[in-house]
Amino acid sequence: MTPSIVWFRHDLRLQDNPALHAAIARGGPIVPVYIFDEVGEGRWVPGGASRWWLHHSLAALDASLRERGSRLTLARGEAADELEMIVKAVGATAVFWNRRYEPAAIARDAAIKARLATNGIDVKSFNGALLNEPHTITNKQGRPFQVFTPYWRHCLTLPVAAPIKLAVAEFPSPWRWPRSLELAELKLLPTISWDAGFGAVWQPGEEGAARRLKVFAARAMEDYADARNFPDRDGTSMLSPALHFGEVSPRQIWAAVKALAKDSGVFPPSNGARVFLAEVGWREFAHHLLFHFPTTPVSPLREEFARFPWAEDAHGKKLRAWQRGQTGYPIVDAGMRQLWQTGWMHNRLRMVVASFLVKHLRLSWTHGAAWFWDTLVDADLASNTLGWQWSAGCGADAAPYFRIFAPVLQGLKFDANGDYVRRWVPELARLPAEHIHAPWEAPMHVLAEAGVRLGETYPPPIVDHGTARDAALAALKKLRATA
Repeated sequence: MTPSIVWFRHDLRLQDNPALHAAIARGGPIVPVYIFDEVGEGRWVPGGASRWWLHHSLAALDASLRERGSRLTLARGEAADELEMIVKAVGATAVFWNRRYEPAAIARDAAIKARLATNGIDVKSFNGALLNEPHTITNKQGRPFQVFTPYWRHCLTLPVAAPIKLAVAEFPSPWRWPRSLELAELKLLPTISWDAGFGAVWQPGEEGAARRLKVFAARAMEDYADARNFPDRDGTSMLSPALHFGEVSPRQIWAAVKALAKDSGVFPPSNGARVFLAEVGWREFAHHLLFHFPTTPVSPLREEFARFPWAEDAHGKKLRAWQRGQTGYPIVDAGMRQLWQTGWMHNRLRMVVASFLVKHLRLSWTHGAAWFWDTLVDADLASNTLGWQWSAGCGADAAPYFRIFAPVLQGLKFDANGDYVRRWVPELARLPAEHIHAPWEAPMHVLAEAGVRLGETYPPPIVDHGTARDAALAALKKLRATA
């Protein structure tokens, strides 16, 4: 048999990989390929934190392949050109990949498939990223869903295929390997040392994802419904970057939850498991929306919000304070500093900091989406878009704009002892719990004993909550008046 090329993208795993399985089933040599295609990604080239993860995930995938007598060929450039050169170099007659659902990727993949097919190459693509592909799901009127609950209720009536198990211990190699770049030549690692804390938190790669899923399923899933809301606890799966890069598949997650129900016969086996699967459902819903509404990464789904009266921000001063965790609201600043230091932020805090940006500072959600895109290791176009439009009240099934999180109350409710703030805002660590979420209200002697000097060691609030809330509601009223 002539060689098959398996083009890896957001599926950096060997288990439950339909494209790889198809190549194995076809027989003959297999050439695994990864192409860093900045042109093909359009305006959504991976941000800095995502590139860090990608670098280490590619290293892990290559190591796994080498354990099986293979290797990962790396290229940089336009995917169509690079694939064509590799096809010719190894004499391949088949190219397989798993589908992506971002607008630019869809257009690129269609063009590549047509180009290769014209040259007589057998080209096939597969679903390796979702439980249900966006084009297969419609409501009773034949249109895309725009509300999560009926969407997920419908999805729960559909069968979920079992994950595909890797059936071979060794991959047949081509008689000649194509030229490959060294991983460092992709230039994925940051040029400034802001990623120093990433390695202490993350283990990119399929092995790390499998371990995290196993530990979470065994220890935390039962309590997930409650524990996921508290950022000072280890109550979430933290699988989002692994899902984005395809180091674990949603079918594998589904199977792991189903395995927990083996003895009881009840599925989902607990309320925590049900809520956890619903979070997987939100990821599915995000891709459903992006597929059907491809302009939403830059434009509000609710068109009237294109006229929203956002506030002025002279020289970007307020935006920078938010980005750097210097807003004067400890729970907001803790979230933003966790993001910067680890490339990840607890989901409760994602809602809090997003609400603060779009409603307290009244800065466009697109600023926040851009910052998250560059600083999150799990930056995913579909999920990022859904999350920010939800917070801004301008997307599908969005939180209403008049729902404004009060940062002090959020801190008191979800970080009552202040442990999360103390970890990420250490200059406030010595404040007692009753004052840590509103240090500007603490008596002077309490601040002095804690070594806190407002305006010097920690900033005062950049906006007053009550004033900002009134301004946000007034802006919403103005928008409605012009509708």
